[in-house]
Amino acid sequence: MAKINNKDVLQSYILTTAKYDYSVHEKRILYRLVEMAQTETEGLKFSSGDCRKIQHDLFGYVDIEMPISDILVNEKDKNHKIAKEALESLSQKYLIYEDSEVWEKINIVLSPKIQKFHSIIKFKLEPKIWDCMLDFSKGFRKYELKTAMQFESVYSMRFYELMSNQKSPLSYSVEALKEMFQIQNKYKQINDFTKRVIDPAKKELDEKSPYSFTYKPEKPSRKIIGFTFFPVYNPQHRDDNLETAELRKKISPAWDLSRPVLQYLKHQFEFTSTEVKTHVELFKTAQSQIDDFVLFMSKVKARANRAKNPKGYLINAIRKELKQT
Repeated sequence: MAKINNKDVLQSYILTTAKYDYSVHEKRILYRLVEMAQTETEGLKFSSGDCRKIQHDLFGYVDIEMPISDILVNEKDKNHKIAKEALESLSQKYLIYEDSEVWEKINIVLSPKIQKFHSIIKFKLEPKIWDCMLDFSKGFRKYELKTAMQFESVYSMRFYELMSNQKSPLSYSVEALKEMFQIQNKYKQINDFTKRVIDPAKKELDEKSPYSFTYKPEKPSRKIIGFTFFPVYNPQHRDDNLETAELRKKISPAWDLSRPVLQYLKHQFEFTSTEVKTHVELFKTAQSQIDDFVLFMSKVKARANRAKNPKGYLINAIRKELKQT
């Protein structure tokens, strides 16, 4: 098992609420991808000796490499059986996303490969999958990577993502939950659904997670049609170091960005405070490594204004510039 360096990672709410049914090891691959995407967005590089790699090709596809140990927790993968099954299954699945404006069905993994002697996983990602991981326009969920990786139930993982940092109750119909988890043909009896899905997830979150829940069935008549989930915070399970780092961010309103940089981001590119905070590590790196960062942004702005997503255009331009510095 690879050592998990705990950190708070940001997962797009699009990915959090997307419709899919994955195994625990498939989910761990996704968690590692979210971690890698965030690392790249922040302008950081993997340390020497780290086997993980991200390479963008000319057509926008993303080549990924990671060690098999990245998806194992207290396990041994004899003959790479676990990795093979996870990759084979992922390559046959899609991520389905739907909102009021669009419905999409996208391949998750393309051309999976295992380098046996080096225990390395390789595969390609569709450009839209990578973009989905970095699209915070619908909001995001922040969660502890180490906690997410250690769950034994995929339903615990899904509920952990939904409840992390959630302040108000969430209500879902039974149909919506089953569709989100892609288990429409399972657990026809509502008692089986609560026994096999909700209760085991709640038990594991209570035991391991800083974020759990209680729930109330919605029963306007005799039939249960949905559930309301009430967030529960368990501070004893929160990583003290991450909590301290979070408190430091809260008492530093400018997040170490200079006033001109902060003003340019907010007034010229119309970043909200939340969006600045989401990408603050990237902006801090750019501020320290790009000569006259404000001038750089002003040169990018004309091209960004013609782009469909000016903010995303700026972020990509910063990443490209940092690679060249």
